[in-house]
Amino acid sequence: MWTVVKYKNNYFGILKKKLIETLGDDTKFYTPTIKIRRFQKNKFVQKDLSLLGDYFFCYSKKFENENIIQSLKYLKGLKYFLSGFNRSQLDIKNFISKCKESEDKDGYLSNNFIKLCIDAKYKFTSGPFIEIIFKIIELQRNSMKILLGNFETTIKKKEYFFTRV
Repeated sequence: MWTVVKYKNNYFGILKKKLIETLGDDTKFYTPTIKIRRFQKNKFVQKDLSLLGDYFFCYSKKFENENIIQSLKYLKGLKYFLSGFNRSQLDIKNFISKCKESEDKDGYLSNNFIKLCIDAKYKFTSGPFIEIIFKIIELQRNSMKILLGNFETTIKKKEYFFTRV
């Protein structure tokens, strides 16, 4: 059974280790991440960013017993388990499978994860146009025509990361 865990910053490794010790070696973890390339101080800097912030997915068969959650409540680094996870198993599995389908060979989410819409506004999160808002005019298979202010251009989808505004 999958659950959603909120953890304290800088305690992710410790919490994972404690969960494996308590739940056993069949415990699985999943954190969807994206790789962001930023231009800082005349060079590109790469950074891994968790899509869920300070949440991650944890799988164990033992989560079916509600007493297990109560016994894990005070683990070091744990803020809480998101309630209602037992009723949302299908949604969690679908989300994780969608994330895994759109991962690249290194395990990072690609732009295929984001559903693109014509006439919607997006903001670049990587590349030289970082933090600049643009509008999609036309979608093609590997590229898209965008409007940056009054300037119209075509970019390749795989070269940039962006989020919806």
